Amino acid sequence: MKSPSCIRVFADTRHIEHCQQLLTAVAPDLRALAALLNLAGNEVRLKILFLLHAEQKLCVCDIADVLNMNVSAVSQHLRKLKDGGVVGADKVGQTIFYYLQPAHLPLLKPLFATIAASPLTKLPQ
Repeated sequence: MKSPSCIRVFADTRHIEHCQQLLTAVAPDLRALAALLNLAGNEVRLKILFLLHAEQKLCVCDIADVLNMNVSAVSQHLRKLKDGGVVGADKVGQTIFYYLQPAHLPLLKPLFATIAASPLTKLPQ
C-alpha cells in the first residue's frame, strides 16, 4: 500500500495564514462543538438528548423506563451531560427533571430534525 503524499511546487502562504486565522477565530466554538459531539457520541446519551428535545423535560425514572435501563446507569449518563453543560436540572419536590440547555438547541435541533425527516423514521402520531 502506498503512503499518501503531497507534492506541490509552492505553498500559498497567504492562504495558509488565512486558514490559520479562520481557525483561531472559531477556536472557542469548535472546542464547544467538539465537547458536545463527544458527549452525544455515546448512543445512550444521544437517545437521552433526543428524548429531552422531544419532551422538553423528563425525570430520570421516566428516561430509565423508556430506555429499559436502571436508574443508576441513566443517572451516570445524565451526570456527564450535566457536567458538560448540555443539560440542566430542576428539582420539584423529590423529583429532578432534566432539560436541554437552550444554548445547545441551535446545534441539536437540526440533527434531530434530520432524524425525524428520515424516510426510515416512523414517528408516532
